[in-house]
Amino acid sequence: MAHLLVVESWVGSMSRLLPRAIRESGHEFTFLTRDLHHYLRPAPEGVAHPLLGARNVITADTNDTEALLPQVERLHAVFGFDAVITSCDYYLPTVARAAVRLGLPTPSPEAVENACRKDATRRVLADAGVPGPKFAVHEEPAGLARAAREIGYPLVVKPVDLCAGMYVRRVDDEEQLAAAVQALSDFPVNARGQRRAPLVLLEEFLDGPEVSVETVSHAGTVQVIGVTDKSVGGAPAFIETGHMFPAALPAAEAEAAVRTAVGALEALGLTDAVVAHTEIKLTSDGPRVVEVNPRPAGNRITELVRHVTGIDLAAAFVDVTLGRAPDLGRTDTGLRSAAVGFLVPDTPGTLEALDGGRLRTEPDVLEARFAEPGTRVRAAGSNNEYLGHVMAGDPDGTGARARVESLLDEVRSGLVIR
Repeated sequence: MAHLLVVESWVGSMSRLLPRAIRESGHEFTFLTRDLHHYLRPAPEGVAHPLLGARNVITADTNDTEALLPQVERLHAVFGFDAVITSCDYYLPTVARAAVRLGLPTPSPEAVENACRKDATRRVLADAGVPGPKFAVHEEPAGLARAAREIGYPLVVKPVDLCAGMYVRRVDDEEQLAAAVQALSDFPVNARGQRRAPLVLLEEFLDGPEVSVETVSHAGTVQVIGVTDKSVGGAPAFIETGHMFPAALPAAEAEAAVRTAVGALEALGLTDAVVAHTEIKLTSDGPRVVEVNPRPAGNRITELVRHVTGIDLAAAFVDVTLGRAPDLGRTDTGLRSAAVGFLVPDTPGTLEALDGGRLRTEPDVLEARFAEPGTRVRAAGSNNEYLGHVMAGDPDGTGARARVESLLDEVRSGLVIR
């Protein structure tokens, strides 16, 4: 039995999947957080709160890495950790540095930091010849306006250090650019109390559909699990409205996406102790890297993979973080595809009616979870404002996406927000 130090977590699905994977693998964990109240909310799905499974819950300032590392060393002297892990993007670099300090398995901190900073990712991949959009990074409005003219409208405005599509916007002219930059500057501190870099990333707007490549890296080898497709809405924002695994792609397109993703991981140095989720645009000029995430996919993609292949990416994440070869053997699950769709609100107010209960009785529905009436609703600007989701599988082919979209249409017909 191994003992893992879990440094912070998301409060969504991975907050349940990672503790479950640790427990079901026969291990235990200590949870380290700067703000325990951030996690003290009702446990989802009516199950026990995931923190109840921790051997210890310890508070420390996880935002001050230099002060944290000696504290982690002292904890290690007492508890004897076998790995340090997190599911939260904002703490991946800290975890890599802590693992190095303790002599435990990890990708290099530099590789993780470069993947977690979108501007650094762009520079590393460009230097390595991995295809991506034209881009520029500036802080001052004059430099941004000049770079925008050079790249050409339309373009995409991005923060260099946020997640879940927050403040990522398409802009078509200088007025929209100025508004997007101002909105970003009005959000100087992220949800974890970390001060953001005041830089803005401008990127060429890429045509074509978007997919993600799910991979597991161990002992210098990147193993590809498969390709997931993505639907996007909420323009000018880029909100993920659904996914299907595996993506319904011609073999040549899927192979090109995989080659590009593996090239990106190799260029960044993410070839050991990593489960990664690499987003790729399939443009008319070929695949282009959108971003590289050195952690398992969110938005229930890990569960889509498990339902179709039997591979548990959360468990693989635990294995490679321990320096162990992951179990990536596929099993016959009876499904050829699985898809998830999200209910995305486009108006603010209070949720008065939402009935998705009938969906839970449908034989092909794998999950159906929706917000309760009385919930305060914000018009979605990122992946953080969903009102719920439905997941379904198809035993015969790639019909899962169409089935999910049909089910969501049924839910929308009874949706009332006032």
